[in-house]
Amino acid sequence: MLGFSPFKKHANKFNYIPRYYDPEEERRAQRRAELLGESPEHAKLEYVPGQYVRTARTARAARREAERSTRSKRRFGVLLTGIVVLLLFFVVIYPKLTSMMRRGVAPAVPAAVESRAAASDLDQSGISDVEWQQMPITVVPNDYEGR
Repeated sequence: MLGFSPFKKHANKFNYIPRYYDPEEERRAQRRAELLGESPEHAKLEYVPGQYVRTARTARAARREAERSTRSKRRFGVLLTGIVVLLLFFVVIYPKLTSMMRRGVAPAVPAAVESRAAASDLDQSGISDVEWQQMPITVVPNDYEGR
């Protein structure tokens, strides 16, 4: 039978040889190659045991480092934007809000009341109790006793 088959060809025997990444075996092979004077360039791009695991590990480490750097840049940008917004609030918006609040609290006096003046100091018509209490006291000499 040629090709792949899901069935075993022999009982208690796998169709493939399991190969696991063994760092000790890799170090021995590397030392043997150094002693024989071989370099990785002479390997003629043949698969080295554990090559896939090492490549995946380095790629994963590089991707995680890139994610960390972009995350830190993003955090810095958000922090900087928050500081700028806070400064704009305190420099531009807060004074305007306080002035608007103060203007809203101050009593609105209509122009007709301000223009109306009393004919004499003794004329109290058109003056509220509060305004009457705030008017200055005028001291007049007592002439009716006939002195």
